[in-house]
Amino acid sequence: MTRKRFDDLDCSVACALDQVGDWWSLLVVKEAMLGTRRFVDFQQRLGIAKNILCNRLNRLVDSGVMSKVDAGEHGTRYEYRLTDKGRDLFTVITALRQWSERWNGNRDDLRLVDRISGHPIRQLRVEGDDGQPLTVRNVRFEETKVGR
Repeated sequence: MTRKRFDDLDCSVACALDQVGDWWSLLVVKEAMLGTRRFVDFQQRLGIAKNILCNRLNRLVDSGVMSKVDAGEHGTRYEYRLTDKGRDLFTVITALRQWSERWNGNRDDLRLVDRISGHPIRQLRVEGDDGQPLTVRNVRFEETKVGR
C-alpha cells in the first residue's frame, strides 16, 4: 500500500506529516531522545519489524530529522542520531504525551523531569504575547501570501 503524500497541499501540518506522520516515526524519534542509537536497539525496544524500521530510519534520515553516522566499530556499523531538526520535535512529542496522559491515562513508567531541579515539567501550553494561555477559541487563522 502506497502512503498518501501531501506535497500538493499548502499546509504546514501536512508538510510535517509528510516527514514524521506515519506510524512508528515519532516512536523512533522518541527512542532516539531516550538515547537509543543502533538499529538493533531500536528494533528490540520498539518491537518493530526490521523492514519497517529500516524504512522509517531511511525516511527520517532523508528528511533531515536524523543522521546516519558510521560508528567505526567491528567493520561497518551505524548509529542514528537526532539532528537539530529532530531535537526540535521534543515539544511535539511532549505535547502528544501530555495529551495522551490526559485523555488516555498514563501508559508507561516514564516521567519527564527537569534535569537540574528534578521537578516534573509543566503542562505545555500555547501563550499569547502577554503570557496568558490561549486555546483554539482564542485565536484565528489568517491567510498570508508566504510561499504562494
